[in-house]
Amino acid sequence: MINHENNPDYLNSFLDYTITILNKSPNTVKEYNYDLAMFLKFIKIRFNLTREDNFSNINIKDISLDTIKKIKLDDIHAFLSYLTTTYHRKAATRARKASSIRVFFNYLCAKANLIEINPAQNLETPKLDKRLPKYLSLEESMKILDNADNPDNRNSARDYAILTLFLNCGLRLAELVGINIGDIDFSEAKMTVIGKGNKERTIYLNKACLKAIHQYLEIRPKDGIKTDKNNSKNALFLSERKERISRRTVQHIVEKELAACGFSSKKLSTHKLRHTAATLMYQYGQVDIRALQEILGHESISTTEIYTHVANEQAREAIERNPLANI
Repeated sequence: MINHENNPDYLNSFLDYTITILNKSPNTVKEYNYDLAMFLKFIKIRFNLTREDNFSNINIKDISLDTIKKIKLDDIHAFLSYLTTTYHRKAATRARKASSIRVFFNYLCAKANLIEINPAQNLETPKLDKRLPKYLSLEESMKILDNADNPDNRNSARDYAILTLFLNCGLRLAELVGINIGDIDFSEAKMTVIGKGNKERTIYLNKACLKAIHQYLEIRPKDGIKTDKNNSKNALFLSERKERISRRTVQHIVEKELAACGFSSKKLSTHKLRHTAATLMYQYGQVDIRALQEILGHESISTTEIYTHVANEQAREAIERNPLANI
């Protein structure tokens, strides 16, 4: 929840703009607020506008537009450097904050006309470390599904369906939690999910997904479901408290199933199951990279292309494992 009372008016106006015009999700808007509040606190220190020693206690509400107009690209670079040296933030975190600052100043200059010069116009995104995603092999994926189909687990039908959707459809955690029964079109074998930025996309369901969902729906509670703001009555997956399942509960389910199979939950997570689905589709499904981008809901094709690197890396490993390699 954003506390607008702690923000200057122009920051609240920007957040309203991201909700109403840019149609950003509540989580994205919350991240914008966090990133920009941190940036403005740094500006107060850099411009000698506060004597507060505790960074978290710095008040930003009194930062005027006149101060904002004095900010230059060097000040933004200094903030990104501060994140590195003081907080040891990784490149991905600095890139997100740079993006927040860029959108913020574009709004102030080009949309709201509150400043004349955009100091972030030439702000570059910090170069990200390219790391291959961690994922399960086909054999490991089959093992975790076999293990989840466990009659000793009273929630086995639900947990099995959750894992099946992750491993077959490449869903994000928030997308899976947000699925409503009405989002599923069983006759057309497809469902609608809401991805990043409130973007809606269609996910096609194979036989394994449809079977797992049907088996779960047969035992899904029908009475006593809570009436709440999370629309639990229509949720596909319910917790034992008969409300929409939470992200943390799903994470716990995945961690438990990974541990039961002897896999490290520190290296694998719900997002790694998404990576697994994408990798398996690319390796075994001969799926076009553009089609894979559509399935995963990636805004940029460059994000999807990492799975081609995964395949290339495996090809290299196969060559090196040739018994003739060291002759």
